Amino acid sequence: MSGDGTVGKALDVLDQVAAFGRPVRFGTLLAQSSYPKATLYRFLQTLTSQGMLEYDAEHQTYSPGVRLVRLAHAAWTQSSLAPIARPALDRLSAEVGHTVHLAQLDNAQVLYVDKRNATQPVEMFSDAGKVGPAYCTGVGKAMLAFLPEEELERVIRQQSFHRFTDHTLTTPAALKAELHEIRRRGYAFDREEHEPGIICIAHPVLTGQGRVLGALSVTGTTETISLEALEALAPRLAGVAVSVAADAQAWRFPDSIMQKTGT
Repeated sequence: MSGDGTVGKALDVLDQVAAFGRPVRFGTLLAQSSYPKATLYRFLQTLTSQGMLEYDAEHQTYSPGVRLVRLAHAAWTQSSLAPIARPALDRLSAEVGHTVHLAQLDNAQVLYVDKRNATQPVEMFSDAGKVGPAYCTGVGKAMLAFLPEEELERVIRQQSFHRFTDHTLTTPAALKAELHEIRRRGYAFDREEHEPGIICIAHPVLTGQGRVLGALSVTGTTETISLEALEALAPRLAGVAVSVAADAQAWRFPDSIMQKTGT
């Protein structure tokens, strides 16, 4: 539950509706909500009147509203690496023939902001717009490894450490040891840690001063590529990450501006 007052609670409800991935009835929301019936209903009414939710009277369901779509598009355009990185992702995808991901940190989780499918697409969790765990994904670990120590400790405390597969790292100590190795090596792997049969190599997108902007990955299956073959792509992935970071700093993320504003 959010501790940010009324606005935070309303956003909790908005997140809850969006998480279903389909129109949802009030009773279903109430069954999973931490808010009393009257409170939940009031937030739903407010969000609907503001266009953040849509209410289907015939089916009595709630779903994300058009206003939210407009805001999401604006955020994608102004705050996401995706528009900046699109040409680089297109070239990388055409070159390697495997799935390419672009991700950013969303608080303590991974937000996939863009994706290019492999020549022969494989069903997997990570579609653009989805949020995933940071501790057991290649892009997540690539970003975590280069966070400032204080921020890293905060983010690690927020990880669930749920065991998705036999290879999932399930303790802070195991994750920290892995992140130390990633910092030394410069890139991360997903060794079937989130989904069975899915492996990847991931490289952070860092500013010249080392600030984390996001991460790129090349992903395949254990049937189509080996970790050794993925590692051979590390120099190419590093070059793309540097190029994306340079474009991002020049357009949307100039460190000099951030330093002047104290952010």
